Amino acid sequence: CFRDHAACSQAGAAGPAPLSKTLSDLKDSCWRFLRPHTIRGTALGSTALVARALLENPQLIDWRLVFKALYGLVALICGNGYIVGINQIYDIGIDKVNKPYLPIAAGDLSVQSAWLLVVAFAVVGFSIVVSNFGPFITSLYCLGLFLGTIYSVPPFRLKRYPVAAFLIIATVRGFLLNFGVYYATRAALGLTFQWSSPVAFITCFVTVFALVIAITKDLPDVEGDRKFQISTLATKLGVRNIAFLGSGLLLANYVVAIVVPFLIPQAFRSFVMVPFHAALAVALIFQTWVLEQAKYSKDAISQYYRFIWNLFYAEYIFFPLI
Repeated sequence: CFRDHAACSQAGAAGPAPLSKTLSDLKDSCWRFLRPHTIRGTALGSTALVARALLENPQLIDWRLVFKALYGLVALICGNGYIVGINQIYDIGIDKVNKPYLPIAAGDLSVQSAWLLVVAFAVVGFSIVVSNFGPFITSLYCLGLFLGTIYSVPPFRLKRYPVAAFLIIATVRGFLLNFGVYYATRAALGLTFQWSSPVAFITCFVTVFALVIAITKDLPDVEGDRKFQISTLATKLGVRNIAFLGSGLLLANYVVAIVVPFLIPQAFRSFVMVPFHAALAVALIFQTWVLEQAKYSKDAISQYYRFIWNLFYAEYIFFPLI
């Protein structure tokens, strides 16, 4: 049963719940367990990289490869689900303070059911990759699962150490996703791997962006992290300093993105790159100002963190056009 024991007993006393409500609750719990904002990032990133590889080689497009691309997307979502799921299993106490809406912390999903889900995600994802994408991509996929495991699981639990946690998140969401998807797409097209300037740009840009996400993700969680003695930059340096650090790194990222098309004009469309990144930079400055004016309230911090993710999505949406 996906409801905890007490909830199931209460439901039994009141009579059986309608099947439609049970299925709806199950669907809601599983969706929250998957952390939708991370799935959107994974789906947008992989789709953008595939689109870029196809735009670079339009003569090689074979629509039969659509199914292979969909298999790859399912495998990535499974990997994403495994990593965020195993983190929730080992963070129940912290999540009851910081994220009480998550299904395990809320009592909507049992730990046993959560384990069944993460094992299923790992098995399905690995099976798809090993049967469709060859040994090299399989090794990258396994590396991602391994890093996600040691991030959350004792005795490693590297999330306790800020630098190690930042490096893991930046590696998985930055380098592995972008390089792996682009490599797999070129291989499916019958091409050997070769960096293109736009793909090298997005890989570097998103790796820095993932570092910012790793830094700012702890901002809404300071209360619980202090209670459970989780050492983060936010607990050490304070919310305001980390927010300014995150915004500063992103602004530097945007400045580089604005300059790059002037340095390599043959590889980038400056009429897209410059106004797009300038607009995002202005929006970031405004959102940071809003956070300052709100005196770093919990709601304002959560809104700021969601905005960081929206900037992340925007980069991938426009990436095929740059």
